[in-house]
Amino acid sequence: MTLFAMAVVLLAGLAGPLLATPKRARVPIVVGEILLGVAVGRTGLGWVKADDPILSYVASAGFAMVMLVAGSHVPLRDAALRVAAGRGTLLAALVGVLSVPAGFGVAALVGTGHGLLYAVLLASSSAALVMPVLDETKLATPPALALIVQVAIADTACIVALPLAAAPQKAGRAALGALAVIAAGAVWFVVLRWLHARGLVDKAHDLSKSRHFGLELRIALIVLFGLAGLAQLVGVSVMLAGFVAGLALAAVGEPRRLARQLFAVTDGFLGPVFFVWLGASLDLRALGQHPVMLVLAALIAAGSVVVHGATRLLGQPLPLAVLAGAQLGVPVAAVTIGTREQLLAPGEGGAILAAALISVAVTAWAASRAVKDRTDESREAS
Repeated sequence: MTLFAMAVVLLAGLAGPLLATPKRARVPIVVGEILLGVAVGRTGLGWVKADDPILSYVASAGFAMVMLVAGSHVPLRDAALRVAAGRGTLLAALVGVLSVPAGFGVAALVGTGHGLLYAVLLASSSAALVMPVLDETKLATPPALALIVQVAIADTACIVALPLAAAPQKAGRAALGALAVIAAGAVWFVVLRWLHARGLVDKAHDLSKSRHFGLELRIALIVLFGLAGLAQLVGVSVMLAGFVAGLALAAVGEPRRLARQLFAVTDGFLGPVFFVWLGASLDLRALGQHPVMLVLAALIAAGSVVVHGATRLLGQPLPLAVLAGAQLGVPVAAVTIGTREQLLAPGEGGAILAAALISVAVTAWAASRAVKDRTDESREAS
């Protein structure tokens, strides 16, 4: 991995803003980054080597940062969100219940025997995709707040459940590892509250701002990568570490200065690297060698839309119901664990990631439709 190669990766990442620029299309930025990654990676031209250890390392850091920002955007201190907590929990529970028979049904149809894994994939969501979409579209309606709660619950539960579902024989170790990361995140939250209560955070902020030290960002990154290192040590995805660290920031109140700094580092550098790397890691051509895996990709993608769309029965608008089915982190972690432990059949990893890519495309439609519906409602009201 050379600096020139890094320039190529970042250049490919510019596809995200370019595709997201037209307001009528409303394509999420990550869609363009992933698609260009596919074009220049394993499936396409081969310019970006996803298995390069340095690129993989930077992409892992980017994954952790993306999840940190996603967690920090969950408005835990918002009174309206607390009101929506019950409804969001109900939505997540319905999807979770429906995902179990759907997952085992998919496994039975393709004959892989990974029903529990598919159930977790179908139930999962992606705060890393959903939260930026809600931020971009400025959706703050009660159903949107319930969606935030639903996604936060689904993300956390599926991140914890994934290692248990992927490798049931190691469920005990995976559960303990997840608990260790969550406990470390809880300790960080307690420390943050203690520092805030004594005014030490404000003093550090003033000193950092006047002397240009960047203390808030430095400390946030130290904690994040410390938690991510712990996650790797105990065999848990760094996505859990990032999300837990972000939730801790959201719970105590993230300073605007730190939010801007995290945005710059994530959206300007590490985030695009991760999403381009993710696209580059997809070997979609392998699916052609195993036609049943094409069926698997279609079933997972369709199953996700169906089980999440079922929340329409509880009154959730269909675009927001479908938007909750956006998947990214959990499928990536599933393929990572499955590849490392040699649990997946040939082409199965590509099918899982292809289904996730389809869900990203559906996210673009759902976001555009949600904004259109809100605009139409505003016109009717006026």
